[in-house]
Amino acid sequence: MSDATLPGLNPGEIRRYGRHLVLPEVGIEGQQRLKAASALVIGAGGLGSPIALYLAAAGVGRLGLVDFDVVDETNLQRQIAHGTAAIGRSKLRSLVARLTDLNPNVVLEPHELRLDRTNALQLLARYDVILDGTDNFATRYLVNDACVFLGKPNCYGSILRFEGQASVFDARVGPCYRCLFPEPPAAGVVPSCAEAGVLGVLPGVIGTIQANEAIKLMLGIGEPLIGRLLLYDALETRFRELVLRKDPGCPVCGESPRIRELEDYEVVCGTAAPAPEARMENSDLTVKQLNALRTAEPSLQLLDVREPQEWAINRIEGAIHIPMRAVPARAGELDPTRPLVIYCHHGTRSAVVQEYLRKQGFADVRNLTGGIDAWSREIDSAVPRY
Repeated sequence: MSDATLPGLNPGEIRRYGRHLVLPEVGIEGQQRLKAASALVIGAGGLGSPIALYLAAAGVGRLGLVDFDVVDETNLQRQIAHGTAAIGRSKLRSLVARLTDLNPNVVLEPHELRLDRTNALQLLARYDVILDGTDNFATRYLVNDACVFLGKPNCYGSILRFEGQASVFDARVGPCYRCLFPEPPAAGVVPSCAEAGVLGVLPGVIGTIQANEAIKLMLGIGEPLIGRLLLYDALETRFRELVLRKDPGCPVCGESPRIRELEDYEVVCGTAAPAPEARMENSDLTVKQLNALRTAEPSLQLLDVREPQEWAINRIEGAIHIPMRAVPARAGELDPTRPLVIYCHHGTRSAVVQEYLRKQGFADVRNLTGGIDAWSREIDSAVPRY
């Protein structure tokens, strides 16, 4: 956009952005460029909160926001765009209200939907910069591939426990996410934040870095994180940097790409809900079925595979506690001839243990879908949620 076509700043905007205007690297023209720019923030949670807050505060003219979840009490430890009054409310409506109060000059475009291969290209094409604030591999690979196809920069961030990472993936001038991780890990191998935990301030650090990178791209200043992966250790307060190079064999942006259209990423990442027949074959169990089975089957064994700190928070009465990592060494404590139900926080780790024990000769072993969180919500509210 030429200087002549940049939008002007009214007196109120000049006052609001005064600390930007005195920066030689920004100035009036730079602030006008921010006003003319657009960004799509995917996710309104831990990363999306600081990203959206700082982009709106900076005066980015048009912000797209994607999310389809509702605010839960467990979100408030880190998702700073939402407050206690927003519990049970749409995250998008909560975020829009906060951003409108923060900066009414910004045009907000909420998209309350699940991003997938049918809508991603059309939606991402409408924005200059994409910011990935997602927490799952299916959407992460979807966003990456869509950005490659559209020629869009992807400001990436990821967090878990005390560690975070950030980069800018732009296949036009550098590597994409698949150059670093060509294929997603097997389902259940990498725990979610709900399972492994996350330090509440960590998404603020990483999300702010993502917002900073997007603003630099819009202004055309500084050195973006293209070709660099920034690693942050919150326990040690250390930043490290890895050099990333474009992979000629990358399946989506390499010299002979095999991925030429968006895939069904839920299936690719192993997170798609199985068909009813598959669920029966896998012998998954709902919490209501478990509640009935505990009375009907006195020989039932109940195995909790969460970490000790989770076991200290809550448990289902009568459960045996063997953390997932200790199951191979302590499987002998279980009777393979008796029925066994395994649970964790939400059902992911327990599914991995279920498959392992089946291979060890446990014939009747079932996984509790929804884990102890579903048990607390649907069966016993006296069991604390976390």
